[in-house]
Amino acid sequence: MSEFQKIAVVGAGAVGGYYGATIARNHQVSFLMRRDLDAVRRNGLKIESPKGDFHLSKARCYASTTEIGPVDLVMVALKTTANDCVPDLVPPLLHDGSVILTLQNGLGNEEFLADHFPGHPILGGLCFVCINRGKPGIIRHIAHGHIEMGSLNPAETAIAERAANLFLRSGIECSLQPDLGLARWRKLVWNVPFNGIAIAEGGIDVAQIMNQPHLRKRAFDLMLEIIGAAGALGYQIDADFARKNMEWSSTMGPYRPSSLIDFLESRPVEIEAILGMPLRRAKSIGFQTPELEKLYLEVCQRIL
Repeated sequence: MSEFQKIAVVGAGAVGGYYGATIARNHQVSFLMRRDLDAVRRNGLKIESPKGDFHLSKARCYASTTEIGPVDLVMVALKTTANDCVPDLVPPLLHDGSVILTLQNGLGNEEFLADHFPGHPILGGLCFVCINRGKPGIIRHIAHGHIEMGSLNPAETAIAERAANLFLRSGIECSLQPDLGLARWRKLVWNVPFNGIAIAEGGIDVAQIMNQPHLRKRAFDLMLEIIGAAGALGYQIDADFARKNMEWSSTMGPYRPSSLIDFLESRPVEIEAILGMPLRRAKSIGFQTPELEKLYLEVCQRIL
């Protein structure tokens, strides 16, 4: 199959809604929705973006995956805190040739899907995007949007290329990554310090972190520690990557990372996927990450 004819988005929040809606302008995309279902059925799905606002007046939205039925590409965009629902949600969407793509944060998501759905190609997409939900049925794309994509099984790179081309044809910047594990650790270089510190400090945004010298230093030290852990695990990242991430962060303004929004709204926080999993993987090979361990404990205390 050279084209994904039918696509389903499982978890049409900010990330799933934005990327799914962008693709839906030219392809058949069905959305599994809960919170925004009634609003989108009434008013459609609206994207507000510096790249241009658009509106899906008749979005295909459903309350269950059984209503959607089998598709060619399943895009899993649920928060990792809801992964226990995935084994029940995804099967109605699968046929023998279905491909599963996770757009989730953190480590371990591709392996989780492979364990539950053997025989199906598993892809990972890392979303470098500033995006928040607005009122029901409205998603605010603030900046960026590039996706790094790869396959869990290197022998299935051609399938990842097909998926990447789908995003590119839809106007989404997307690059193919030969080493998905390396890409995951590179994203953690930003996600660990800024998602973690934002919560550990009681609820502050990126600008507030960057404007306080001691927090800016803490973020940079955490980045270097993550780069060290990645290298010990076989994923080489140049230390200059931390400096570039700090420069990028200084342009983001008062952006609220996704974990901070969940924390402030008393929703489950993706602490294990973003902080706990890299900490455990580093410990498994005896690599010490004292800054990460301290941050993990602080965040746990905040959310308990």
